[in-house]
Amino acid sequence: MMPSPARTFTAIPRLPAPLERLRNLAFNVRWAWDEDTLDLFRRLCGELWSTSGHNPVVLLGSIAQSTLEKAAEDEGFLAHLARVSADFDVYMAREVTWFRQHHQATEGPVVAYFSAEFGITECLPISAGGLGALAGDHLKSASDLGIPAVGVGLLYQKGYFRQHLNENGWQQETYVENDFANLPLVIERDAAGDEVTVSVGFPGRSVHARIWRLQVGRVPLFLLDTNFAANERDEDRNLTDFLYGGGNELRIRQEIMLGIGGYRALKALGLSPKVYHINEGHSAFLALERTRRLMKKWDSSFEEARVAASASIVFTTHTPVEAGHDRFPPELMDRYLVAYAKEELGLSRREFLALGREHPDNEHEFFGMTKLAMRMSAFRNGVSRLHGVVSREMWQRLWPNLPKDEIPIGHITNGVHISSWLSSEMKQMFDRYLGPRWRDEPGDATVWNRVEKIPDVRLWQMHERRRERLVAMVRRRLAEQLRRIGAPQADIAVASEVLDPHALTIGFARRFATYKRATLLLKDSNRLARILCEKERPVQIVFAGKAHPRDHPGKMLIQEIFRLSREGPFRRRIVFLEDYDMSITRLMVQGADVWLNTPRRPREASGTSGMKAAANGGLNVSILDGWWAEAYSPSLGWAIGTGETYDDEAYQDEVEATNLYDLLARDVVPLFYKRAADGLPREWIRRMKGSIATYSALFNTHRMVSEYHDKAYHAAEERYNHLMAGESARARALAKWIAKMEREWDGIHVEVIGPRINEMPMGEPFSVQARVFLGGLTPPDVDVQLYHGRVNAADVIVEATKVPMHTSGLGADGRYVFEAEGVRVSQSGLRGYTVRVLPHHEDLPSPYLPGLVVWA
Repeated sequence: MMPSPARTFTAIPRLPAPLERLRNLAFNVRWAWDEDTLDLFRRLCGELWSTSGHNPVVLLGSIAQSTLEKAAEDEGFLAHLARVSADFDVYMAREVTWFRQHHQATEGPVVAYFSAEFGITECLPISAGGLGALAGDHLKSASDLGIPAVGVGLLYQKGYFRQHLNENGWQQETYVENDFANLPLVIERDAAGDEVTVSVGFPGRSVHARIWRLQVGRVPLFLLDTNFAANERDEDRNLTDFLYGGGNELRIRQEIMLGIGGYRALKALGLSPKVYHINEGHSAFLALERTRRLMKKWDSSFEEARVAASASIVFTTHTPVEAGHDRFPPELMDRYLVAYAKEELGLSRREFLALGREHPDNEHEFFGMTKLAMRMSAFRNGVSRLHGVVSREMWQRLWPNLPKDEIPIGHITNGVHISSWLSSEMKQMFDRYLGPRWRDEPGDATVWNRVEKIPDVRLWQMHERRRERLVAMVRRRLAEQLRRIGAPQADIAVASEVLDPHALTIGFARRFATYKRATLLLKDSNRLARILCEKERPVQIVFAGKAHPRDHPGKMLIQEIFRLSREGPFRRRIVFLEDYDMSITRLMVQGADVWLNTPRRPREASGTSGMKAAANGGLNVSILDGWWAEAYSPSLGWAIGTGETYDDEAYQDEVEATNLYDLLARDVVPLFYKRAADGLPREWIRRMKGSIATYSALFNTHRMVSEYHDKAYHAAEERYNHLMAGESARARALAKWIAKMEREWDGIHVEVIGPRINEMPMGEPFSVQARVFLGGLTPPDVDVQLYHGRVNAADVIVEATKVPMHTSGLGADGRYVFEAEGVRVSQSGLRGYTVRVLPHHEDLPSPYLPGLVVWA
């Protein structure tokens, strides 16, 4: 028997008085993007900083007391500490922020940002990849911009897996427990000093969670943890063990805790944000809990409360692949949520399941989290322009009879928090030549235009040092990798010679899902060998990334790369780095000359690693998918293909692999090795500067988060306040009106009347009339529109113009006559028109209610 503690306590470092501010600095992860603070911790003990996993809490708890005492007497160190502390204090207290300059100050948080994963820093591994990195960058930019925000997530005891490859190159997973007491986390306590906890109902019991806070600059991130004594069952304590581990049942339990428990956590902490941002569908259950709270507050029906709740919910979808959206079978919904829906929301089983179904009466249809989030939010977006198009196509069936371009899903293209991904040398160079505004106002293109002032020789020398650093890291980690699997000493010795610090280096690092096609470049190994092994113009590739533990095809891609890297011509030219994390990401995007991305269009929602590389001067070679579809410029990077889609995937791979080889052999490699008389690749450097200036200004999270605020958060807050005014009278009235519309809508009939038009001279005005039967509705309830445009080969109106039609009154037959006058066409060709009816109410966030459109 292993004894359990009778009491627990936290041992904290004993810091000399002059160093006490170090504790305060360590427990705010602003250090993750502030180079001066990072240098301060490295200065205490560089070796311990590395072995601690870049964790200042572990550093302070492990460093020798004599080292601390010595630092407390070191005038240089104390001056450095004073400077960092003063800068930190100014940052935290600053009142002149983007938010204060553009919006009125507010009490409490405006927005709560919910996500299943957050990639803030590598010492807290609760992220699996791009979604988490984006969520972390979102909070960092919200902090820099001064937006009153909070984050909500789960604190995973074992996080995402550590990756190791065996001697055959097959991915193995191990899990390392996160020691919360040695992380920059603080447990939330009430006035009496007791832990603040929340409870969520599970079958036959309540499951409890305590709340930890990670301070991300000005923004608190609250993380729920179920692994404590209040939960008696192992399955409940283990609920927050793994990120994306287990099957559907663990996933639904985690998502209930994230959505419902996360909402309750904010209430338990006395926080009442006006807006809730659902980052991917994992946390969509929060919409139900928000509705439940408003029902209790008003003593209202579900539909009345839903009107106000949905008005204040923003939903971002990240997945353009149908299989990537969480869905749960009816039996799991019955087990975990149907009773909650009946007792707390007043919904029948059918009514509740309909929120997550396309066909409410299909008993076998799974409950979709994305469908729930779409139906319970007023603002919905994809994460790039192309992804917005793909999302409207994917979810058009939720708004039947509505043209694809009017499906109410917009887009806000992703970005990156630039300060988190730049090398220290690049930051110093930007400070010198761009001035300090690149940090606070990265969306200002005039700041980035000053990149041209950086001398070519300085930029190139700095980049060469970063490539050398990448090569040194690869050699060190590869040797460790080979020792661990018991490789022969000769192979380990070769590790110190892999890669050439002066050769053109291609980086490829991302999640190893099959649609990302990591091995596209390996399709013709003979041609690849000729490109990589040319004596005068060598090329090398560094791969990194993880496959999901249950994704065997993804693991096979890793194994294919590993095996090829062991073959003769590729042994010093191709490397796969295991256990990809944020620290490897930084070194790769900083040191690579070319960043490669080869997804199967249009399955890449956005992708942000290429943005990180671009900010560091790397040039992108990519399929025209995700962000690159809107970012590509032939003067700044290269496109693989021209944006085609294929029905035959094998043929697509062959065509695009050939195109990639041609690009490398004819354009990329020759340009890199084209040197001026002074030895500099002047044209390459020109592209580097253009890439930095153009893409840093556009694809940063300061721009992204401010766009979310201006397009979504601010409008949602105003809409919510408007509906809640006067004891929620407007919300109640709107709910009753929507119920009336749904009840009466099927009775609407529309008929175009008047003479047919066979020809019409361009620019000549004409009129269109329609007879509309509204049943129990009246003209103010509807918006009758003339819908006209070009008729394509499929006999569909495209490039449409919508013209309001006005009624001249009720006819003797009980129908209204609506007319549009002075209509003109400005282009020749086959044109067409029809008439449609939409709902109309001044408080509707969108005129497009699911199922409520009638066409002539």
